[in-house]
Amino acid sequence: MAAAVAVFVNDTYETEPYEQGGEAEFARVHITRTFSGDLEGTARAELLTVSAREGSAAYVALDAVSGRLAGREGSFVLEHHGVVSPAGAETAGVVVPDSGTGALEGLSGTARIAVDHDGTHRLLLEYELPG
Repeated sequence: MAAAVAVFVNDTYETEPYEQGGEAEFARVHITRTFSGDLEGTARAELLTVSAREGSAAYVALDAVSGRLAGREGSFVLEHHGVVSPAGAETAGVVVPDSGTGALEGLSGTARIAVDHDGTHRLLLEYELPG
């Protein structure tokens, strides 16, 4: 398996709360991202989030990614999810099977997102490409 690391920034971040009060607040989040590094490109992301009163949170997301990976241009969909609590953050993800297009057709792999102490977000992708 090959490995790629890409720094990303959220260019837009729009939150739509849909249930508030009680023990948790739920929202839909619409994000556009830009990736640089081993993956160069952009993404449109849709997330469902929940934030607990005590500060912990969780999300599930789909990112439609377009760009260049390993010198090959195309697009794919990344499903990822995570939990953030005082103990830290845990994330996991997968390239949706059969979602690759263009030169990224047949892409498969797993991913996680890491956030540095300075707030820098990194996508860590372990992947396979046919041919």
